[in-house]
Amino acid sequence: MRPQPGAFNLKTSVFIACSLDGFIAREDGNLDWLMSRTPVDGENGYDTFMAGIDVIVMGRNTFETVLGFEDWPYEGKRVVVLSRAMDDMPASLQGKVQLHRGPVRALYDSLAANGCRGLYVDGGLTVQSFIREDLVDELTVTTIPILLGAGIPLFGHTSRDIPLRLMGTRQLPGGLVQNTYATRLIG
Repeated sequence: MRPQPGAFNLKTSVFIACSLDGFIAREDGNLDWLMSRTPVDGENGYDTFMAGIDVIVMGRNTFETVLGFEDWPYEGKRVVVLSRAMDDMPASLQGKVQLHRGPVRALYDSLAANGCRGLYVDGGLTVQSFIREDLVDELTVTTIPILLGAGIPLFGHTSRDIPLRLMGTRQLPGGLVQNTYATRLIG
């Protein structure tokens, strides 16, 4: 069950892109289709979004993708990787990234109790696990106008309907559409 609004003053957000048919990556995790279509920094709201983030939580697959980037994109942010398979972090990221093996609810409760106010959840399975636990407050989904036909889905099976409230829609360069939804229907 979700904590009452304001119980911890922790806002959990998703900021992610997907193809028109709902995939966040190709089946092999490749993001080539996305990287060639993403607007330059600042045009998509990511920089403003990240200014309100204290902690980033991602799964192992997303972490391994990020490790392939030229530069570490989360300098100055605490990063937590969810994985039961990883044993340790690369030496270059010691002190910047921590590993969490337990359930997402325990991580959420710990972060909230320790003063986290802005939590960014990234990666398909991680987003799905936070949604299943009813721990996401806001979803910002940028739809890229491409049909991949197959890939890693943004949303997986849910055991129940999850109603959302549209907070805003923006059209971005290149025909991208960004929708932001609240998961609480109050107000």
